Amino acid sequence: MSAPAPARPAAPSYAAVLRVPHARRTFAAALTGRFSNGVIPLAVLLSVNRVTGSYAVSGAVMSLFGGAAVFLMPVRASLVDRYGARRALPPMAALYAVLLCVLAALVWRPGVPAPLIGAAAALAGACVPPLGPVMRAVWSALVADRHLQRRAYSLDGVAEELLFVSGPVLVGVLITWAPPASGILLGALLVLGGTAAFVTSPAVTGLRTGSRTGAGAGRRATSPRTRSGGVPGLLVPVVVAAGAGLALSGAELLVAAYAEQGSYGTAVVPWVLGALSVGSALGGLVNGAVDWRLSARARLAGFTAGLGLMIAAAGLAPGLWTLTAAMVLTGVFIAPTLTTAYLLADETAPEDARTRAGAWVNMAVNGGYSSGSLIAGALIGRLPLPLCFALAGAASLAATTVAVGTRRGGVSVSGAGVPEAGVPGETRASDALTGDAGASGVPAVR
Repeated sequence: MSAPAPARPAAPSYAAVLRVPHARRTFAAALTGRFSNGVIPLAVLLSVNRVTGSYAVSGAVMSLFGGAAVFLMPVRASLVDRYGARRALPPMAALYAVLLCVLAALVWRPGVPAPLIGAAAALAGACVPPLGPVMRAVWSALVADRHLQRRAYSLDGVAEELLFVSGPVLVGVLITWAPPASGILLGALLVLGGTAAFVTSPAVTGLRTGSRTGAGAGRRATSPRTRSGGVPGLLVPVVVAAGAGLALSGAELLVAAYAEQGSYGTAVVPWVLGALSVGSALGGLVNGAVDWRLSARARLAGFTAGLGLMIAAAGLAPGLWTLTAAMVLTGVFIAPTLTTAYLLADETAPEDARTRAGAWVNMAVNGGYSSGSLIAGALIGRLPLPLCFALAGAASLAATTVAVGTRRGGVSVSGAGVPEAGVPGETRASDALTGDAGASGVPAVR
């Protein structure tokens, strides 16, 4: 009689993540600063639209804000890798907060020229502190077990989505008694206070982003070849993240246009977008709890396809409640898509550039987001809204083909011009992407 197969150990819980020393304090501080990301975009969008009366101008300003944040993200991340979070983050946060106050003053009342508003938005976007990538580096340093680390990344993604639920809702409350620009001021306070609390945490004061102390320590040695090239394997997560950001940004602007055309009023927009983030939080919880048998690449393709299909279907909604339900279902795919993209990027990261690995995906999401705002703003009024929704969904579906068709390894995202920590003017790369989120370590979230 054969012996029974040994039972698989139970997967660690989300509560176990928060029991890690210093995890609760550090995570709470990071989320406070990142809460500004849930407040500022909608506040800027509504503020600019209120003072200019133009979706095209609103989309252009959002594009400038996001574009500056996107294209300088690797540079800001490299500063963290080089000088450490305690030295690099506070100046970024302080300058960002000051520029947000300037932007709020410009859009408080009508009459300010649109180019001046756009310039202030671009300058503010150039200083956004990379709290998300740094927090993910902290998670890897705090958590050694790969199963627990996967839970940590999922918890991080879900918590961030909850911020994107409460952020638009809070903006919706604010605009009932104050101009939308008040949301920009609130965002400035959040990022300043959250960053100050974050950098004083013991987990951050002892962090060295240039080295891995968690499960992946020693997993990927930097070779002479990687010191001069790009980062192999990052193409898939970066392209998918860009497609998802493009689709989501277009969908958010289209929700505002849907509310206006349906005479629902702009006050309902934050609530509909909050439903989007509710769905994302639910999807993230399920994604983190399931012990997946599919490879990360296969999961990424499925999540991205689902996201695109649901955005396209949302354009057929006959009324506001149906649109809200469609946004919840759309959101179910957001956190799993972005979580898996970050995890794959983390798999490829060299040991001394972990902050930058997440920054490339973050840059792609925001790059797609800023482009989506610009494109959707130009299309609204020229094409029927259902067709605009379909085109937004098509951006995510197009990214699915990259996740399905790109070969493993051998594909790089160039790091040219992004200084390496401790090696000015150089970039480093790691071994090729395995394509399996759990095979050789912990893969990585927004």
